[in-house]
Amino acid sequence: MIFLFGMPSGAEWIIIALFTLVPTILLSLLIGSLFYKRKLSKNEESAREKAKLILKEAELQAENLKKDKIIEAKDKLFKMKQEFEEEANRKKNQIISNEQKIKQREAQISKELETLKKKEGEVDEERLSLARQHELVKSRKEELDKFNAQKVAVLEGISKLSADQARDQLIESMKEEAQTKASSYIKEIMEQAKLTATKEAKKIVVETIQRTATEHAVENCVSIFNIESDDIKGKIIGREGRNIRALEAATGVEFIVDDTPEAIIISGFDPVRREIARLSLHRLVQDGRIHPARIEEIVAKTTKNIEDEVLEIGERTVIDLGIHGLAPELIKMVGRMRYRSSYGQNLLQHSREVANLCAIMAAELGLNVKQAKRAGLLHDIGKVWPEELEKPHAIVGMELAIKYKEHPIICNAIGAHHDEIEMTSIISPIVQSCDAISGARPGARREVMEQYIKRLKDLENVGLSFEGVEKCYAIQAGRELRVMVDAEKATDERASQLSFDISQKIEKDMQYPGQIKVTVIREMRSVAYAK
Repeated sequence: MIFLFGMPSGAEWIIIALFTLVPTILLSLLIGSLFYKRKLSKNEESAREKAKLILKEAELQAENLKKDKIIEAKDKLFKMKQEFEEEANRKKNQIISNEQKIKQREAQISKELETLKKKEGEVDEERLSLARQHELVKSRKEELDKFNAQKVAVLEGISKLSADQARDQLIESMKEEAQTKASSYIKEIMEQAKLTATKEAKKIVVETIQRTATEHAVENCVSIFNIESDDIKGKIIGREGRNIRALEAATGVEFIVDDTPEAIIISGFDPVRREIARLSLHRLVQDGRIHPARIEEIVAKTTKNIEDEVLEIGERTVIDLGIHGLAPELIKMVGRMRYRSSYGQNLLQHSREVANLCAIMAAELGLNVKQAKRAGLLHDIGKVWPEELEKPHAIVGMELAIKYKEHPIICNAIGAHHDEIEMTSIISPIVQSCDAISGARPGARREVMEQYIKRLKDLENVGLSFEGVEKCYAIQAGRELRVMVDAEKATDERASQLSFDISQKIEKDMQYPGQIKVTVIREMRSVAYAK
């Protein structure tokens, strides 16, 4: 057609293309839709087949599960039936066994009843025979009494004595013979008991001493304070000696700072003061600030700490000895014993030793060990009572024990251990003996030390007896008495007169070797606070 009609134009080409492309596109769409519908139908059929297969598998699984559960239930039912039958058989056997036991018991009881009936018959027969024998004995006794009466009458006629008189004479003669024999027996027993008692007492005392091993008491009047270097000595002495004077005034002991390398000697007869001085100096050296105001503050704190330590020592002591229920004030006094000596022997060590000795001796004698130990610990409690009383320390200790509701046996043991009162229990002589054992062993006590300390205390009491005196300390082994007076109550003239009066009273009332220097210190302090 192209060649017939000639070459077509652009519009004609477009029309030709449309006529050729549109049918092609429509045809391809139709073919594609046919293929898509066929594919969908195939997929639907395959899905239906799969669903059928899944349903069949589910039905098979459900059927299998149902069969398994039925089998399991049957097995369980069979087991339960079997267990029930076994339990029933067991109970049935038990019932049969119990029935057999009951039958055997019934047969045994019937046999015992028959035996009892036979025995009852025998007992009745014996009772009858006994009754007959009793009647026979009674008749014979009556005959014998008649015969005895006839015989007594014949004897009375022969001896010209009645039966009562003869009986009295016989009793008297037998009594004299018995007394003679008894006195000889008693004498032999007493001599044997004395020998045995002395032997046993010595044995108990020796075993008690051997079982209580303690070191010999050593009570000194000096303490050594070690320092790292001698440069600290200058700080302790202070400018013109003001620090060491403040230390001695606050503590009441003497500080000896000499050429002894790396050591300062603290001298004083009172162990409490020495301990306060040592601890105070230790704190001051550690702190580094050493001046009079700081010294007084540290000494006051240390004194308070010592009081707390006294309570702690008392509590530790009663716990170690296993003593319970002691009054707090008595515990505090037990702690004070740590800083008190008796003839050079530390009082707490002595009391602990006496407590242990009493416990051992009481155990040997089968007595109350706890009471003996308690009485041994508290027997010297009167020595640490702070108030000065004109009574023996044993009586003071007994009154304290009564005040704090101790047992009467313990109170009597405390009061009677130096024979001030009468002993009323066996614990009292045990405490007395153990006190003597503890104090009498070699090296336990030194009388010279006790007399020396007593003289120094008397010297201090002389100074304290004057009005206006605040503190009074005996130092340098009693060769100096340092007296601190209240500046508000005593003038400088009064201080001078006071030193003379004290020296005169010492000369009049005391005996001492050499001479005693009396130093009266009056210090005026003015304190104000800026607010």
